[in-house]
This record gives sequence, structure tokens and C-alpha cells, in this order.
Amino acid sequence: MRAATAFMMLAFARPTMVGAIWPSSRHLAQAMAQGADGAGRIVELGAGTGAITEALCERHPEVPTTVVELQPELAHRLRERFAGMTVLQAPAHEVLEAWPEGEEPVVLVSSLPFRSLPPRWRDGSSRAIERFLRARPQRRLIQYTYQPRAPFDLQLGEGLAWRKRTVVWRNAPPAWVWELGAP
Repeated sequence: MRAATAFMMLAFARPTMVGAIWPSSRHLAQAMAQGADGAGRIVELGAGTGAITEALCERHPEVPTTVVELQPELAHRLRERFAGMTVLQAPAHEVLEAWPEGEEPVVLVSSLPFRSLPPRWRDGSSRAIERFLRARPQRRLIQYTYQPRAPFDLQLGEGLAWRKRTVVWRNAPPAWVWELGAP
């Protein structure tokens, strides 16, 4: 089964957990991979069919990358397609909460659909991301959204700030790429 077909089947079956109408374009994937420049380690959250994973492999072949995907069918496909990478089939917040401490600059590259996730998942994931980023000031998140506003509201107070990186018009729908990190 092609990646786009698998994506569409999952999108129709679980629309609040997918949040998109089509896999990310190569233009969005490249913009997200560019956002990870300078990473000592990459953690991709919500990898889906692997469009952004592929761009990360191409742009950052030497950077250790962990791929996180909640949906078992998609995680299985990612393991087959990216055999050299660590692919975890787990909720993003669980992976981040169990992440070992380290000094390397970790960049989270996320396709989690915060604006369409059920509140329990959205709040748990966004709080876990905030705690993860606050633990080391060199950590940051690269996240896209289909709206011209920050992907999620910060819940844990001061210390982090959203910055809009770019708009990718050549994506269906157009996507805004954001960075969250120390101000």
C-alpha cells in the first residue's frame, strides 16, 4: 500500500489524531529539516508516513534521529522504510518524559496536529514538550501548523517563546513553520 493511501485511510478513520488532508509536501519537509540545522540529535514526533523523516535523513545523515509515531500501522511502515533509525511506537509525551539527560542540542521536529488533537492528548503533549525544552536551553522545537498562529498555547509560564520561521505555500494546505525555544 502506498504511503498516501495509508495516510488517507488513517485520516478518515481517526481524523482528530491525524489533522491533515494529505501527507506533507517535499517543500514543507525540506523547511522542517532545515529548521533542525545545528542539532546534535533529532527527535521526530508524529512521523506519519515519513515525508519529513526522509528530508531529515537527506539533510542530516550523520545526526542520530529517533522517530516517534503513535499509530501502529504507520510505525511499522516507518521501521521498514528507515531501517537504520530508531522508531518508537508510543505517545510523544511518554517518549519525552523518559528521555535520558544529555548535553547535545536536541531538536524536536513535530508534525503533531495540536489544533485538532483531543484536549487530553494536546495538553499532555504540549506540557511534555515545554518541560523537555526548559530542561536544556539549547533544545528547541520545530513545528508546523495550518493556521497563521502558534501551534499551541504555552501552559507552563515564562521561559519559552514562539518564532515564525516561514510559510510554505507549496503544501496542501499551506503551512506555517514555527520554532519554540528560549527567548
